[in-house]
Amino acid sequence: MTRSATLDPRRAGPKLRLGLDETGLSYVILAVMVLSAVLWARFSPQVEQTDFSMTYIGARILHLGRSARLYDLQEQTAMRKSTFARPSPLLFEHPPFEALIFQPLAALPYRTVYIVWALVNAAIWLTLPFLLRPYAPAPRETTGYLALFVLYAPLGIALFQGQTSLAMLLFYTLCFIQLKRGSPLAAGACLGLALFKFQLVLPFVLIFLLRRQWRFLAGFTLSGAFFGVLSLMAVGWRGIFSYVRFLATIASDPRNISYGSTLYMVSLQGFLNAVLGRFLSGAGIGVLVAAFSLGLIVLTAWRWQRLEAAGAGPEAEDLMFAAAIAVSLSAGSHLFPHDLSPLLLSLFLVAAHFPASGRTALRGLLGAGLAVFWATPLVFVLLARHCVYLISPILIAFALGSLQLTGKRPAAPADDPAGDRPRWAPERIA
Repeated sequence: MTRSATLDPRRAGPKLRLGLDETGLSYVILAVMVLSAVLWARFSPQVEQTDFSMTYIGARILHLGRSARLYDLQEQTAMRKSTFARPSPLLFEHPPFEALIFQPLAALPYRTVYIVWALVNAAIWLTLPFLLRPYAPAPRETTGYLALFVLYAPLGIALFQGQTSLAMLLFYTLCFIQLKRGSPLAAGACLGLALFKFQLVLPFVLIFLLRRQWRFLAGFTLSGAFFGVLSLMAVGWRGIFSYVRFLATIASDPRNISYGSTLYMVSLQGFLNAVLGRFLSGAGIGVLVAAFSLGLIVLTAWRWQRLEAAGAGPEAEDLMFAAAIAVSLSAGSHLFPHDLSPLLLSLFLVAAHFPASGRTALRGLLGAGLAVFWATPLVFVLLARHCVYLISPILIAFALGSLQLTGKRPAAPADDPAGDRPRWAPERIA
């Protein structure tokens, strides 16, 4: 995004203000709900089977001075069984620097560390409405706006599982804000902080590479180099090579539940494995995933480049950022429901620039996408039936719809001076 496309937050829509009015009360209710969920999770008998348990295991291995064996399956299994009464079957497969970050807490009991991280996630959740509101102001009513954070199931799942997906949403949001302010170097550095889920970030970075956004890439590289140094400090070169071998093992066995079965993924990889797994080998599916994902990435970069060359305004830039997130998540591997947390930014941006009444098909497509992703019960039904991979086509359709939304729009009716702005969206505040 160029400086000319920078949006003044004072003109972006209503800000979230606290007080004794309805806005303040709505925020207090949200805070009570989030913190209550944290306390409930802390005392839940299933807390030892959350995803955070594997992060704790990784931190414990480093804490006990066994860093060279961090990705040793026998070491992780033994540590898991000795730590938990009812252990999760999952294994720690995150980058070494994540274990190093949590290592200072590894001397504490598991439930204590879990509640500390849950409170960090809760703080992120409660901060996000303030960050997003000036740039994605729809819906105008604060109560409805905050309710959408509660209705978005991936946030609740990430909070309970102790995942880092909420932090991913935070870093994507900070990246977006820095781009709006005309600071691509800082934007890239912010996105680089999300490298703990590098498989979901690198497709997004590839879009910027194809667009030749060198300052953005420089900022991202700085963050990546910092985490690379931390990883070397954690496990050394031997541990790094062990991690690479471990990732190769995971890729070769996509249905292994200990590595995260593709049947529980909402990415293109999960969808094709579920639909074509009986007919194609893992290598064949991998080729299809790579080809289709690369096509989506190239299409997004090409579209963004054309819009920039045509002097597209802030609205088109917002929608391209929204589409790029959706494409990156779809193309990334190991995408579980909680990993859709960054998509919330895309949903708000599309809602803020919803198509005018003259674009009926596009309104239906994007409206259906917004409804599905904000339909909390539907996500849990698909999880219970082990078919969350059905979300993948919806995610891709939403990404393509976002790209289409950046195109030429019909002329505004005479009685609609706002033109492309939907009638329920907020007015721009002067």
